[in-house]
Amino acid sequence: MRTSTEPFLPHAPPRAALGGLAARYARIRERTAQLLAGLETEDLVAQSMPDASPAKWHLAHTTWFFEAFVLQPAGFEPLHPAWLPLLNSYYEAHGPRHPRAERGLLTRPTLAQVLDYRHAIDERIHALLERHDPGVASATIELGLQHEQQHQELIVTDVKHLLFRNPLAPAWRTRRARVATGRIQAELVFHEHEEGRTMIGAAADGFAYDHERPRHTTWLAPYALAARPVTNAEYAAFVDAGGYREPALWLADGWARLESERMQAPLY
Repeated sequence: MRTSTEPFLPHAPPRAALGGLAARYARIRERTAQLLAGLETEDLVAQSMPDASPAKWHLAHTTWFFEAFVLQPAGFEPLHPAWLPLLNSYYEAHGPRHPRAERGLLTRPTLAQVLDYRHAIDERIHALLERHDPGVASATIELGLQHEQQHQELIVTDVKHLLFRNPLAPAWRTRRARVATGRIQAELVFHEHEEGRTMIGAAADGFAYDHERPRHTTWLAPYALAARPVTNAEYAAFVDAGGYREPALWLADGWARLESERMQAPLY
């Protein structure tokens, strides 16, 4: 039985798709770098709380993933063996791990060294793909790309929290001027659904995490679903109307956190 610490390997894509996989790899890895454009080195190395990680660590960890799970099984030696425990997150089968709450103390490797590391691993991954017969590695690369996109979301969360903690209230991005489009936001309508039996889980043959399979039957209680996402303006109206002061609008755990941390609005 596969444990939670072992990576899930979806079905490998057909050989004809490898060119597309290499292009996706380059595009997603570049997207991570684009997220950090305009930030200073100091913004990328600090850790604002134990549950957050420095952006530098995210850059290194996502690269370590490809080295540990794709390149090493393919016969490549680690570029920096001493770094391996520093960049491991929760993969117990891959050895010791540096405490999560102390990632902000890792002044070495430097940001420049981490960026060089990313470049070197990217070159090795592309070399592996150019062999035209990576086998199961293509499936693991796909998993690594999904993993990297998860860390892109974490980078946004962690950097915003870090900047929020700064008394100077620095902005990550300059607010862009609104452009009048003439488009009117559709009214927020909720569609009600009756209770009943339904199928949930991944139905297609494409990528899915292990907890999304197998597709199975479950019973849903009656529910209502909005026809579109809530807008920032609508959520601001909810805050202004006292939504953070009305316990009836919150589950018990959420309301307990609001009271204990004296929350009056979203964090950032």
